[in-house]
Amino acid sequence: MPSETGKVLEIQASGNDKPGAAATFPYDRMTVERFREAFPRARWRDDLKAWFVPGTTAGRRLDRWLGREFGGMTTYADERGRDAFTFDPIESPYLEAAGDLRIRTPYSRTVLAELRDVPWAWWDSDLKAWRVPYRSADMLRKRWPAIEAAARSAEPEERRRRQKMRMAAGGKAAESMRERRRRRYPVPADILPPLGRVVMIHGHGAIIFTDIAGELVEDEVREKHYPKVAAENGTLIWGDWRRPTLAELVETWPARQPPGEAELRRGWWQPTLDELRDERRKARSAERAQATRRAKRPPARY
Repeated sequence: MPSETGKVLEIQASGNDKPGAAATFPYDRMTVERFREAFPRARWRDDLKAWFVPGTTAGRRLDRWLGREFGGMTTYADERGRDAFTFDPIESPYLEAAGDLRIRTPYSRTVLAELRDVPWAWWDSDLKAWRVPYRSADMLRKRWPAIEAAARSAEPEERRRRQKMRMAAGGKAAESMRERRRRRYPVPADILPPLGRVVMIHGHGAIIFTDIAGELVEDEVREKHYPKVAAENGTLIWGDWRRPTLAELVETWPARQPPGEAELRRGWWQPTLDELRDERRKARSAERAQATRRAKRPPARY
């Protein structure tokens, strides 16, 4: 397990072992990169939980390297970082200031990614905490807003709240989809739309009403799924509809002027030229897609 200052263990040749030395030191990505550059033959050994460097002089070379990495310069940097942190601390329930800075958060990939980019930060499995020396306090401070935000987002209560919101949104979306599949639309009983002609409605675009049975629309359903159809239109009844074909859209004459406020509030209106152009474009795309699917369909076998 990594120590705070780094240690070297001499290993004598025995059996299949080669002579060399093993080194442990606090993990951080930049330190490991410098170590691998200095000792290209080094390999990580799980049995030692340390980096092994072969060679009879490995111990002396590792001692010198660790002295440079963890010597007086880092001690001075830690003292200066501690003074700066004491003057301007990071106040957070996820951070504890002790001999070094210790961070404990719920599991979060964002937190891990941020801490791995903090020099000298390492995971202490005994304390179940990330440990950051004071020399890296400035870098930790720059990354702390992202760390704390990710940690709060990973709290169990927050996760449960988001899960409930997703479930509620999923339930609303499924209910809305079921309503759309029914292909019905509320229309004022006193101002019925023409049957068999292309008109525009809220939320669906161009449609053709096929039947108006006279079934009353419940206020709760209108408010939930058709809020743009105003209740002031009096009695609302259901009208069944279908999508128009490209040919029907091409034959439809556009309105001379855009719909007024009253037409929009009643829920249906004659399409404008721009609306027809957009609906024709979508219809062409849909027909091309259907033709492509039919062409790819394997021939029937008898």
